[in-house]
Parts: sequence; C-alpha cells; structure tokens
Amino acid sequence: MNNSITARVEFSFKGEDYSYTASIDLNQLLLQHSSLPSFHVILAKLHKIDTYSYLYEVMEATDIEFSNPAGCAANYLLDGEFDPSALAADWHTAKVSVLLQPIAERELGITDLNQHPALKRALVAAYYLGSNA
Repeated sequence: MNNSITARVEFSFKGEDYSYTASIDLNQLLLQHSSLPSFHVILAKLHKIDTYSYLYEVMEATDIEFSNPAGCAANYLLDGEFDPSALAADWHTAKVSVLLQPIAERELGITDLNQHPALKRALVAAYYLGSNA
C-alpha cells in the first residue's frame, strides 16, 4: 500500500521567498529508519540545501504544512497536524505482526493472531527484545 504525504514549507530569507514541496514516500523512510526523520532535513536534502546553513536554520524555524495523505497516512493527519511518531509506531507494529503471523500459525496453529491479543503482545514484545539485543 502506498503511504505518502506532501510536505511544504514557505519562508523568506535575505529578501527572497522560498517554497519547497515534496511528496514523501513514508514506507521507504520507515523501511530505513525506526522513526521518521525530520521533515525539514528531508526537504533540505531534496532541494540541495546545506543543513548547516543560515538558510536551513530559517527554514527549520518555519512550520511544515502537510497535505495529500495517501494510505494509512490519512489516519495521522488531522486538522493540518501530522503525527509522524504515531504513524511510525503503528507501521512498525503492523510490520511485526505480518512477520509473526506465519510463526504463530506454524508453531501454534493460530490462523489469526489478532484473536489472541495477549499472545500477540507477548510475541511483539519478544520480537522487539530480540531486535534490540
């Protein structure tokens, strides 16, 4: 499923107006990172702005506007406010559930792990414990 969102920032620096926009593939980012990186950094890199510049500092002080959510991103954009932390946490939990389901079926004969919430929580916790070891 395509999970994406459009991020846009507009600001002025030294008498010039800047407007940077990008459609961001959230799945790709979440496959690479445990949490979503700063959208200011993403926009800066996409538009070739040095993150150690004054231009970037001004951009970073400006709120990013989010729009056009696709996939599950739509559940995390409410009244213009995007919650990337909640999206990342839920995305990773769903990914772990997909990985655990075949194990539960093969080892325990459980065809739907969602029907056993306590067991699912235990398996998810064990997964995270093992991945942090």
